[in-house]
Amino acid sequence: MRALFQSQVQVVLPEAPQLVLVTDLDGTLLAGDPADRRRLYRWLDDCREQVLHIFATGRERRSVAELFDASEHAPLRQPHLVISDVGCTVACGDSFELVPLVVEEIERLWADRAPTVDAITAGEPGIKQQPVAAERRQAFYADPDLMDPGLLERLRNEGVDVVLSDGRYLDVLPPGVNKGTTLQRVLELLELTRTDVVVAGDTLNDLGLFQTGHAGIMVGNAEPLLLEWLPRLPQTYLAKGEGCSGILEGLRHFGFGRLLGDSLA
Repeated sequence: MRALFQSQVQVVLPEAPQLVLVTDLDGTLLAGDPADRRRLYRWLDDCREQVLHIFATGRERRSVAELFDASEHAPLRQPHLVISDVGCTVACGDSFELVPLVVEEIERLWADRAPTVDAITAGEPGIKQQPVAAERRQAFYADPDLMDPGLLERLRNEGVDVVLSDGRYLDVLPPGVNKGTTLQRVLELLELTRTDVVVAGDTLNDLGLFQTGHAGIMVGNAEPLLLEWLPRLPQTYLAKGEGCSGILEGLRHFGFGRLLGDSLA
């Protein structure tokens, strides 16, 4: 299955990675002390054959691709794989070409529900569609104070999943699809279910990552509603540092500084 996955997306992956590192972007990999950001980015580059790096973001593919047109994020390299649209899209990290084995499954789940979601959300107060090319989901800006209190329940009753993250982003997703479930499907196709995995994030749309049971790093700037889940996430470490500083701290906590070299020790 791993060879089939690779042949479909034409992406070069580490043959036997020692770690799969899965990072959210905004507030996580793109945040933190600038020196720690550069340090983590260099480490990821140096360890590219040992660490399979996956972005897991609420952004859509085009927005992720645009990151690498901006010098402000240097020396960040493109990851091996990108999980975008809060888990609804998977692409290879260099070409951003879709991975059909995962995407087609999600497309089938979304296709029958999209018209109903459009009908329910049309003209609703307190939400405004985001100007992004969201794939297999709907993405809104939200003002919880103005929203109909019953909107989220009405959507869930139609068989879709709903995530309100950072108090302002509303995502309507296919049933059972989130960053975590999509990550698990990717690991299964890559035959990496026994490889060490560390996930990192800061908002409620990262909750699915932490619920996988993999080692988790909740960075120090995590939103309060995500922090409320911490007692129910025994494999998750709450870092003191924000963004990349928290990721580095968490990697040390889980022992990967010693495993992968002096740069994190």
